[in-house]
Amino acid sequence: METVQDLLNPANDSISIVEDPKSGDVSLPGATLVEIRDHKCFKELLQLGEAHRFAANTKLNTESSRSHAILMVHIKRSVKGRNSSLSSENGSVTLMGKTLKPPVVRKSKLVIVDLAGSERIDKSGSEGHTLEEAKSINLSLSALGKCINALAENSAHVPVRDSKLTRLLRDSFGGTARTSLVITIGPSPRHRGETSSTIMFGQRAMKVENMVKIKEEFDYKSLSRRLEIQLDKLIAEHERQQKAFQDEIERMALEAQKHISEVELSYADALEKEKLRCQTDYVESVKRLEQEWKEKQEKHGHGKVKVGPSDDGTDQKSNGATLRSAIGSRLVNFKTIPPVLFAPGEVAEIKQKLHNEILLRKAAEAEIDNLKSQLIHWKQTEAARNAELLKFRKMLEDEVCQKAKLEEEIEMLQSQLLQISFEADESRRNLDRGMGGNTPSSMDSLMPEVKHQQLRNSGDGEKASVVKLFEQVGLHKILTLLESEDADVRIHAVKVVANLAAEESNQEKIVEAGGLTSLLTLLRSSNDETVHRVAAGAIANLAMNETNQELIMSQGGISLLSLTAAKAQDPQTLRMVAGAIANLCGNDKLQAKLRAEGGVRALLGMVGCRHPDVLAQVARGIANFAKCESRASSQGDILRLLGPPTETC
Repeated sequence: METVQDLLNPANDSISIVEDPKSGDVSLPGATLVEIRDHKCFKELLQLGEAHRFAANTKLNTESSRSHAILMVHIKRSVKGRNSSLSSENGSVTLMGKTLKPPVVRKSKLVIVDLAGSERIDKSGSEGHTLEEAKSINLSLSALGKCINALAENSAHVPVRDSKLTRLLRDSFGGTARTSLVITIGPSPRHRGETSSTIMFGQRAMKVENMVKIKEEFDYKSLSRRLEIQLDKLIAEHERQQKAFQDEIERMALEAQKHISEVELSYADALEKEKLRCQTDYVESVKRLEQEWKEKQEKHGHGKVKVGPSDDGTDQKSNGATLRSAIGSRLVNFKTIPPVLFAPGEVAEIKQKLHNEILLRKAAEAEIDNLKSQLIHWKQTEAARNAELLKFRKMLEDEVCQKAKLEEEIEMLQSQLLQISFEADESRRNLDRGMGGNTPSSMDSLMPEVKHQQLRNSGDGEKASVVKLFEQVGLHKILTLLESEDADVRIHAVKVVANLAAEESNQEKIVEAGGLTSLLTLLRSSNDETVHRVAAGAIANLAMNETNQELIMSQGGISLLSLTAAKAQDPQTLRMVAGAIANLCGNDKLQAKLRAEGGVRALLGMVGCRHPDVLAQVARGIANFAKCESRASSQGDILRLLGPPTETC
């Protein structure tokens, strides 16, 4: 009844169909999507969906399906050994000297459709609601038949929007899927009309050709998660190092302050002790001199020392007091006591003791000077410590600035990652469509016009993205990537060149920039069959131009293509090579070189592949070759090249 119902959730009976305006993919966002764990789970889901289907009893069938049923299985697989290490121009991300390689994911979708059979009301006897269901079934099948007829007749317009059934199955007919159609008929003569129309429908469907392709893309979500984890680790490591650096600065500052305090305290204690010692020695020396003087005075009496009145009238007692006073103040002047006489030995002894006292005083002064110099040294050390602290503070400020720059770089890398992800998705979709729709394929050019018409409405945004990518990156940088040591980089670069070569406006630029020479060199030097397939497709696109055809021949292109055909095992590679040689066969000036360099022989040798796409290209090449020769000469050349009939031919 032109409504989409979820058989895994029957309550959801009004699901809308959403179409991506850029890629043209059709999806059902409201439908239930279940992750399959094992074969048993998958079988249970099939039984559950089958139980919810509508069926009714008619005159022709006791359990007649009243609706079409569609099973969609989405498969996603990571491709091992295909991690891409692209340059910055091609979408890779380089951080801290390491190249992050996004994993490659291969996607596929299996669609199994059970179409309800068409009904004739006079035979089925449908009434009421069953009659309305029969009308809707017949209308949707009629819409599907119109689409098949349009594709089979190479019509410019395919009415896929006439029914929700055709919208959901647009990729299955005339798209990029591998499609099989099973039709059922009855042996009864009564239903001869239905049997005849069903067989005719199957015959028309057989004329539709699909372009099968592998859908691979980068898993940028996984790469984004890896980047975020690595950035978190870098930030945590930076913060840890910064904290350790600050702790080390604080520890050194505390040690320097503690050392300075200890030195100052030890200097003050040493200075105080030295001062007390000098004072004590001084007092003891004075007392000892006084005692010795008294003892000598008592011992000798008047024999050796004569004390008499002085010139100013003072007696001996007053002179003795004056002497003690002079000695106590260390201003002893023996000349002021002329009456007192000492023995020569005693005078020498006193002089010796005074000399010793002077030496002790000088030693104390030297010790004080040494302590002062140590104090100055420690002050200088403190100043150096302060300068070092200032240096560390400066380094800390630089680290803070570096951290801010690193955070800005992290934000910039995150924004670049988002931009790269967006541009890579745009480029991938454009490259896939370019390889699927722009490569010369075909028998009788049945599909290209239909596909160009289908892409005309939905591909404007993609073409704009290709132009944007071409303008931003530049042709010379793209051609430089053809010489990269990384195989994946070369493959993607060749895909871009092949996609650009599909436009006639870009072919002259590619040839002038040396793109044709680079493609031939890549075909000669590489051993990767994927590179051979894509490079041959790009050369086939360039070979559509007559001037480029002569350049390909002059640079030994036909020999390289023949050698590639002899080595290739993949039917798609042979299809690309056959398409390139078929384009060269349409040039009248190149017939002799094609025969001499083995081009026609290589074309005929690819018949053994037996793949329908390869056979179509071989047939097109032979047709082009025959058009350029006269009937007699072309027949003779072909027979001569073929030789005796073989089972393969």
